[in-house]
Amino acid sequence: MDQLIAEDPSRIGPYRLIARLGAGGMGLVYLGRSEGGRTVAVKVVQAEFAGNPEFRRRFAREVAAARRVGGSWTAAVLDADTEAAVPWVATQYIPGPDLQTVVARQFGPLPEDSVRTLANRLALALRAVHEAGLIHRDLKPSNVLVTVDGPRVIDFGIARAMDSLTGDSLHTRTGMLIGSPGFMSPEQVRGLELTPASDVFCLGAVLVYAATGRMLFGATDTGLNAHLFRIAEEEADLTGVPESLADLVGACLHKDPARRPTPEEVAERTAADAAGEWLPGKVLAQLGRHAAQLLDYAPASPAGAGAGARAGAAASTGGTPAGTPDPRLVPAQSRPDASPYGAPPAYAPTAPGHFGPADGFGPPPGAVPGDGPSAPAPPHPRRWWGLAVLALAQLLVLVEAAQFNLLAPQMHAELGLSADGLSPAFTAYLVALGGLLLLGGHLADLLGARRMLVAGLIGFAVAAVLAGAAAGPGMLIASRALEGGFAALLVPAALSLVATGFTDPRERGRAFGIYAAVVAGGSALGVFTGGWLAETLAWRWALWSVVPLAVLALFGALTLLPDRPGRTGARFDGPGVLLGAAGSAALTYGLAEVETGGWAVARSLLLFVGGIALLAAFLWWQTRTSGPLLPAYVLADRNRLASLLVVLFTGVATVALLPALGFFAQQIRGEGPALSGTAHLPLVAAALVTATQVSARLLPRLAPRVLILPGLLVTALGLALLAGVGGAATYATGVLPGMLLTGVGLGLTLVPLYALATAGVSPQHAGGASAAVGAAHHLGQSIGGAVLGTVLVSHLDRVSDDTDLFARMLDSYTTTLWCAVGGLLLAALPAALLIRARAPRRDALQG
Repeated sequence: MDQLIAEDPSRIGPYRLIARLGAGGMGLVYLGRSEGGRTVAVKVVQAEFAGNPEFRRRFAREVAAARRVGGSWTAAVLDADTEAAVPWVATQYIPGPDLQTVVARQFGPLPEDSVRTLANRLALALRAVHEAGLIHRDLKPSNVLVTVDGPRVIDFGIARAMDSLTGDSLHTRTGMLIGSPGFMSPEQVRGLELTPASDVFCLGAVLVYAATGRMLFGATDTGLNAHLFRIAEEEADLTGVPESLADLVGACLHKDPARRPTPEEVAERTAADAAGEWLPGKVLAQLGRHAAQLLDYAPASPAGAGAGARAGAAASTGGTPAGTPDPRLVPAQSRPDASPYGAPPAYAPTAPGHFGPADGFGPPPGAVPGDGPSAPAPPHPRRWWGLAVLALAQLLVLVEAAQFNLLAPQMHAELGLSADGLSPAFTAYLVALGGLLLLGGHLADLLGARRMLVAGLIGFAVAAVLAGAAAGPGMLIASRALEGGFAALLVPAALSLVATGFTDPRERGRAFGIYAAVVAGGSALGVFTGGWLAETLAWRWALWSVVPLAVLALFGALTLLPDRPGRTGARFDGPGVLLGAAGSAALTYGLAEVETGGWAVARSLLLFVGGIALLAAFLWWQTRTSGPLLPAYVLADRNRLASLLVVLFTGVATVALLPALGFFAQQIRGEGPALSGTAHLPLVAAALVTATQVSARLLPRLAPRVLILPGLLVTALGLALLAGVGGAATYATGVLPGMLLTGVGLGLTLVPLYALATAGVSPQHAGGASAAVGAAHHLGQSIGGAVLGTVLVSHLDRVSDDTDLFARMLDSYTTTLWCAVGGLLLAALPAALLIRARAPRRDALQG
C-alpha cells in the first residue's frame, strides 16, 4: 500500500482516497472510503485511454456487464462513472491476502478440506460471472482473495463482456494475449474462441496450485513459447492433488472444452457435508486480525502537510513499489512485523502479454496499421449508408410478403387453382421462414453476418425469379419455400449488423429508429405497392419487381458494409439447430393448419404440442453444450427475456391489422386494391415519424419501459378505435384516427424493444440473439394468424347471402381486433413487471 503523491486526486466521485493499492496496464487502483465509512477499491483509467471515445464506450459496456455479476464469492462492482473526465469504477474491497501469498509465502499448500471448499466457492463465483454474460479469462491465485468466511474472485477489469471476445477488445488485438501463462486454457493459448469452459480449466489449474504449491505446467524459465506449448499439448501432472479430488480436477483440465464439467457440476461435487471452518485455525486467526486492522487504518500524514510534503515523503521512501507497505502510512499493528500477511494485496489489473508467430501461437502482429491498446479501430465511416442497406433488406422481405398476398387472385385465375390452391404456397413460405431463422442466426455468427446477408439477397432474388416464372402450383410452392428460407438468412443478419454496428447510445437510438420504422410500416407499405402492382402489372412482373431492389441491396452490402469475420474456431451446433428448426417449423405448420382447419384437427394439435416439446429440448440443450447457438445468458437476462415476450405478443396483436384495414378501406370507401393501399400510408408515415423523430431521440435519455408501456397502450387504443368502426363509418372518422394512433404506438414501442432485445449481447452471439427476436415475432404472427383464421371460419360458416357476408366479415375483423387489443394489454404485463433496464447517464450524451 503506497502513500498518495502530488499528482493523485484526493477524491474520486463520492470516495475519499486513502492510499494507492497498485497499478496495471489500464490504470491506477486506490483504496478509498465513502462518506459512510465503507472501504472500496477504486480503479481509475489512464489518461491515454480516457481521451479515447472508443475506449470509453467499451469500458462502459464492460462495467455494465460486471455490475450484473452477483453471488457471494465475488467482489461486487459498487459504483462507476464511465463518462467522467477520468473514468473510474469502485469495487468491494476484500480485506485479505491473495491465494498466491497464502500458499507461496505464508502457509504452503492447503489441506484437502480447504481445497474442496475452495473449489466449491470458486465454482459458485464462476457461475455468477457466467450468468452475467461474462468470461473471467484470468482466474489465477493472485485474483483469488482469501478471507475468514471464504475465497473471493476479483479483477473484473480483465474479465470482458462476451461482446468483446471476437477480437475487437482493446486488449485482445492481434499479437496480444490476455491471461497469465501459468493459468491459461489451451484455447486461450491457441487463440481460439473462448467459452465459459475456459474458466473451468483455469479453475483446475488454481486447485492444483492450492493443493501442491506448484504451477500446473511448471515454471516459465524455459521460455514463453515452450510453456504455452505444454499448456496446449501436454497432459496435466496431478501429483500431490488429493485422491478424492484428482478425478474432478483432471476433468476440469481436459483439453476438450466440451468434456469439462460446468461450474454447477463442480459445485455439486464439492459441496460440504457439514458446516465448519474452511481453513486451519492459525490461518483463520491471522485473517481475522488482518480484517480488524483495516477498520482502524488511516493515513498517517503530518498536520498541515500538503501535496508537496506528500511528494517529498514519496521521494524519501525511494519509490516504494505498489503493494509494498510504507511504515509511515501503515499503523504499527498492521505492519509486516506484526502480522504475517502484511498489507492487503495490490489490486492491479493483469497486463497483457505479447506474443506472435515467433512463439508459435496466433496471427502475426501488426495486421492492422496502428493496431494496439491505444489505437482502437474507429467506427465504420460508411455505417449510415450501410444502415440504409440493412433497412432495404428488411423492407424487401416485408414488402414481398404483402405483395404476394394481394396478387393471389391473379394467380388463381391464370393457374386455374381451386379456392384453397395457394394455401400450400403460403404455408411453405411461413414454415421455411420460421424453421430456418435460428439456423440463419447461427450461420451469421459462425461465418459472418455480412456474408449471410449477401447469400440471403442472392437467394431471395433467384427465388423471386422462379416464383414469377412458375407454370404450376408445384413450382410456385417450391419457390415460395426458397424465399422463406433465404428470408431466414436476411432477417437475423440485418438485425445483428444493426446491433453490432451502432454502440454509441445516441447513434444506437437513431439506428434502431430507422430499423423499427421499417418493421412497423414495411408490411403496410407492401400493401400500398402491391395494390398498385395488382392493377397495373401482370402477377409475374409484379413478383419480379422485387428483384431490382434485391440487386440494389446486394450492391450496397458488398460495397458499404464492413466484412467482419465470424467466430474463430467455433463449432456448428448441429443438435441445437436441428431441435430449434424442427420445433419452430412444427409450431408454424401446426398454427397454419389451425388457421385453415381449426383447433379440432388432430394433426394441428399434435404439431403444436410436438413443436413446444422440441423447443423445450432446444433450450435445455443450449444450457448443456459448450458452443451453443443461443447461449443461456441471452435468455437469462430478465430485460432481454421480457422484450422477447413483448415482441411475441405484439406479433400476435398486429397480424390482423393489415387485412382488417384492407377490408375497411375497400368496403367502406368502395375502392379497389390500389386506392385502398394508399389508405395504409398514414400508418407508415406515423410509424416513420414517431420511430425516427420521437422514440429514437428519447431512447438514450429514458428507461426503455417508459417508452414501451405508453407505446403498447397507444397501439391498443388505435386498434380499439379500428375495432369500433361500423359499416356506415367514413374513412376520415373511422379508419384514419385508429390508423394514426396505431402507427404512433408501434413507432414508440418497437425502437426500445429491438434495442433492448439485443443490448448486452456479444457480437459473436448477435446473430443467434437476433434470430431469437425474429423467431418470437414470427411465432407471434403465426399465433395471431391462427386466431384470425379461426374467427373468420367461425363467422363465415354462418353466411347465407352477400349482404350477410359483409356483416360477418365486419364482425370477424372486429372480433379479431378486440383480441389484438387484449394481446397488447398482455404484452404490457412483462414490460411492466420484468423490464428494469435504466436510462443511460445524462452526461453520457454530452460532447
